[in-house]
Amino acid sequence: MSADTSISLWDRSSAEPTHSEPLQQDARVDVAIVGGGYTGLSTALHGALKGLSCHVLEAEEIGHGGSGRNVGLVNAGLWLPPQEVEHLLGQRHGAALVRELGDMPDYVFSLIEQYQIRCEATRAGTIHAAHAPSGLRDLEARAAAWQARGAPVRLLSAAETAEKTGTGKFHGGLLDARAGTINPMGYARGLARAARAAGAEISTGTKVLSLAKDGDIWKVETERGVITAGQVVLATNAYSTGLWPGLEQSFTPIQFFQLATAPLGEEAQAILPEGQGLWDTGKIMFSLRRDQAGRLIIGSMGSVVGGTTGLSRRWAERKLRRLYPALGPLSFEDAWHGQIAFTPDHLFRIHRLDDGLYTPVGYNGRGITTGTLFGRALAELFSGAPEESLPLPITDLVPDRGRALKAPLYRTAFLAKQTAESLL
Repeated sequence: MSADTSISLWDRSSAEPTHSEPLQQDARVDVAIVGGGYTGLSTALHGALKGLSCHVLEAEEIGHGGSGRNVGLVNAGLWLPPQEVEHLLGQRHGAALVRELGDMPDYVFSLIEQYQIRCEATRAGTIHAAHAPSGLRDLEARAAAWQARGAPVRLLSAAETAEKTGTGKFHGGLLDARAGTINPMGYARGLARAARAAGAEISTGTKVLSLAKDGDIWKVETERGVITAGQVVLATNAYSTGLWPGLEQSFTPIQFFQLATAPLGEEAQAILPEGQGLWDTGKIMFSLRRDQAGRLIIGSMGSVVGGTTGLSRRWAERKLRRLYPALGPLSFEDAWHGQIAFTPDHLFRIHRLDDGLYTPVGYNGRGITTGTLFGRALAELFSGAPEESLPLPITDLVPDRGRALKAPLYRTAFLAKQTAESLL
């Protein structure tokens, strides 16, 4: 795929080929899945392995949403520290979810190994870097909480963080050995390949127009035909639109942008030399990682402004030069952004919208492990497991009442920070 039609560097550089095949005819299946990202593809793979007939319907191409645009950090846990998850969900549900999410990087990397998914998998951990003394205090509390639960995390001193990141700008860091990095589009395409090999059907370029129930059967109407199914999964998360009333009002959409340099030479060998991915503790966080071609990929909250030649490029170049003054001339190959579904409490949800109609939503930027987990859990549900076996309790669809105010405020704040940092 050429650079002018790709949605991200990951789309262009993925070693896994895309799968493009629109719906050809009406069909009857056990499970119809709307959305060809991690959740939908994981549901299809795990459902097919359990003998269910599954059909994924994707309006664009595999991974077109957040699955092909994110940073590619395979993190354990949620946005929140584990003790807060337990407080919000209660000890029984919260502790179980924390344990399950803590195990999910292992599971993601086991799928990558089992199906030989070509996604630049690197299992060196991730670093949550302290941008200020206040950030270090937060990391100290997180380290204590995770260590009390037996997790292999380690608090890094400022000197250790400098050694692992190549810059002395951070006050410390939290190294999580469970985590790693991937080409996120490669992982999505690999899941699609594995799902199809297991017997699932995947139709791309096939937009779903409506959902209607006829007795115990759902009719999923598309531009190209109708799929009837006993169970339906809306696996659209941050890219949910008007297909189901109220769904897109249940979260606040925010953007996260990234830019990728051209492959760098010897002058960049000291930057994240062990291959960890990094994000910081700032309220408007930024991320940094390398790919296997030697590119630096840097990002932050907000949208790309001006592509590889405008405001976002100036922000990326100045940010990198403040962190790594010895870097030589920089050129940027790609710039893109994706959308994240933020919930008011930073917890994701599983909604039963109607009998046989489920949607997980609100991943808060943790889609790789969460989408894989929820897809597996829904496949188990459709194979006879009780709803109580889901990773968290079913909840009602409730609007994020601050959405109309928060979304423009976030956009303004993100743009202001990008502008200010591009001038430093």
